[in-house]
Amino acid sequence: MRMVLLTVFLALPVGAAPPNAFPWPITTSTLKNGLTVMRVPFSSPGLVAYYTVVRVGSRNEVEPGHTGFAHFFEHMMFRGTRRFPEGARSALIGKLGFTENAFTSDDVTVYTVTGPTAALDTLIDVEADRFRDLEYAEEPFKTEAAAVLGEYHKNAANPALRIEEAVLGAAFTRHPYRHTTLGFVEDIRAMPTRYEYSRQFFKRWYTPDNCVVIVVGDFDDAKLMKTIEAQYGPWQGRAAKVTIPVEPPLKGPAVAKVQWTSPTLPRTGLYFRTPASTLSSSDGAVMTVLAQYLAGQTSPLFKSLVLEQQLVERLGPSFQDHRDPALFGLEARLKNEGARAEVDRAMNDAVTALVKGAVDERRLSDIRDHLRFELLMQFESPADVALALAWATGVLGSPDALERQQQQLAAVTGKALVAFAKKHLIDANRVTLEFTVSKEAP
Repeated sequence: MRMVLLTVFLALPVGAAPPNAFPWPITTSTLKNGLTVMRVPFSSPGLVAYYTVVRVGSRNEVEPGHTGFAHFFEHMMFRGTRRFPEGARSALIGKLGFTENAFTSDDVTVYTVTGPTAALDTLIDVEADRFRDLEYAEEPFKTEAAAVLGEYHKNAANPALRIEEAVLGAAFTRHPYRHTTLGFVEDIRAMPTRYEYSRQFFKRWYTPDNCVVIVVGDFDDAKLMKTIEAQYGPWQGRAAKVTIPVEPPLKGPAVAKVQWTSPTLPRTGLYFRTPASTLSSSDGAVMTVLAQYLAGQTSPLFKSLVLEQQLVERLGPSFQDHRDPALFGLEARLKNEGARAEVDRAMNDAVTALVKGAVDERRLSDIRDHLRFELLMQFESPADVALALAWATGVLGSPDALERQQQQLAAVTGKALVAFAKKHLIDANRVTLEFTVSKEAP
C-alpha cells in the first residue's frame, strides 16, 4: 500500500498541488471551553496514541529573570494531582500498559502517551485530571527545580548547548528566542524561589483554548468524544495575552565565538535571521526546501566538503519551523582547524550562487518529491502520525496545518528560492559561528 501512495506523487509539475499529502481523514471538534480535539483512525488494532499539545514554549517566557518555565512544566506535569498523588499516576499508567513522555521546544510543549485502546477511558480520565488539576507543594517544586538545574549542567557538558547559547545571543537581544528552551542558567539557579510565579505560569498557559488533544489509532469516535467531553468539559480558563517583544533588525554580520577546552572537533556555522513559518506565507516551505537544497546530502556543498575533499566530518542544515522570526543555518563539524577558512568560504559561495540566480531545477524537483515521500514513509505507527500532527498544529496553529504545509512545499519554485535568498540570506542578517578547541582555559 505504501508503494502505491508513493507512486501517486511522482513527477508532479512545478507548482501543481499534490493529492492529499496526509492519507487519513482528520475529524476535528472544539469543546465549549475551547479545547480542540483531533481524531485520526489508523490501522493499529488495539493500540492508540494520545498526544496533548500545549501552545507554550520558551517563546512565552517574556518576564526578565523567569526563563525555563515552559520546560520546567514538562517535568512538573508528571508530579501528581489531588486524585492521583505523586507516584500514583505513573503507577496506574504503567500498570495499564501505557508509555509516556514529553518534550518542549521554543514554541510548543507536547505530552505523549501510547498504549492499549482497551484502557483509553481510564487514560482520558487521568490525562484530563492532570491538565485540570495539577497540584504540587513548594518542596516538590524546589526538588524538581534542582533536577532541572542538574539537566542543564548535564547538557552543558556537550558543546551543542554552548554553541546554541552563543549563536542565539549573537542573533537576538529582545525576543525570547535569545535563550534556549532550558533557559538562562542564572534563571534556573533562581527557579526554586519562583514557586508562586510557577503557579501563575501554569494558569496562564495550561488552558483548554491553548491545548489540542490528538488521538490516533484504534478507537470508537462517538465513545471517545463522549468521554472527552465528560472529563475535559469542566476544565475552564483562557490563555493569557502577553506581548512578545519584537526583535529589532540584526546589525550584522555578527560572530558567535566559543572556545572549548575538552577534546572534540572544531565546528563552524553560518546562520541568518529569517521570517516565521506561517500558513499565510510560503516562507516556511521555502526554508524547508532550502535547507536540503543548500546542505542536504545531494547538495554540491555536501559532495565537495564531505565526500570529495573530506574536510568535514558532518555537514547539514539548521532549520526548524518557528512561530516568530528565527534562524536558518548551515553547520559543519571540521576534521581539523586548518579547514575552517575553506569550509566557511564554500558555505558562503553556495549561498552567493543562489543569490545570483543559479538553481538546479532537476535537483529542486527531486527535493520536493523526497520531502513528500519522507512524510509518508514516517507514518508507521499511531505515534508517528500523532507526532507529525502535533508539531504542525502546535507551531502553525491550525488542525489542517500539516496538509496545507505540504501543499506549500509542492509549490516552491527556483524563483522563490532565489527571491528568498536575496532578501534574507544577506550579510546584515548573518551570524557566523567560530567554535574552536583549545587545551588552554578561555
